[in-house]
Amino acid sequence: MQPLFLKAIKVVWKMILGVLVFVALYVTFVFVVPKIPVNRTHVESDSEMVDVYILTNGVHTDIVMPINSRFYDWRPFIDPSDTKSQDPDVRYAAFGWGDKGFYLDTPTWADLKFSTAFKAAFWLGSSAMHVTYHKELKEGDRCRRMQVSKQDFLKMIEYVKSSFRMAETNGPILIGGASYEQYDAFYEGIGTYNLFFTCNTWANDALKSGNQRACLWAARQEDIFSKYE
Repeated sequence: MQPLFLKAIKVVWKMILGVLVFVALYVTFVFVVPKIPVNRTHVESDSEMVDVYILTNGVHTDIVMPINSRFYDWRPFIDPSDTKSQDPDVRYAAFGWGDKGFYLDTPTWADLKFSTAFKAAFWLGSSAMHVTYHKELKEGDRCRRMQVSKQDFLKMIEYVKSSFRMAETNGPILIGGASYEQYDAFYEGIGTYNLFFTCNTWANDALKSGNQRACLWAARQEDIFSKYE
């Protein structure tokens, strides 16, 4: 019995050690890789520019675009009438991608369940797109503006649109009855949230798609916003 017991102890110890090594490597990855900048020499042209914003709630980063610009009108694709307010006078749409369970079942950190976090971390959940509408935006620590060329703006739009799961005939699939407040709506998303592709990784990749300043990889909103200080 003793050799079997010792063997079991060794197996458990190796598993614990493996987990500790993985956590240490992941934490190092999270804090080191985002320091590598992308597109830091990006030069903005003087003509055909449009304002795009990054917006954070302190944890999650949204990409914010005008609903209707001279380059693109979002309304045939997503519509403010999908929200409770149905306000036609909103001017901006803030796009976020994330784990569907987190979005719908965890409106506050107090609502977080272990099962939700586990599924999100290890490729076991599904994703959703969150669209929040704004009438005005105020630049500050949690809201940064960038000027984007027409070509880069259209690339960012295609990136965002590619994250919506589409119905066969009716465009994005609205998740009925799901919202936080009066001015937001949820749609079915494409992709799977995990430790290496978070909501902020998605936003960082949106910036990269449009040749804007970004991190090589990012899991935290602080890393993204550090490129716009």
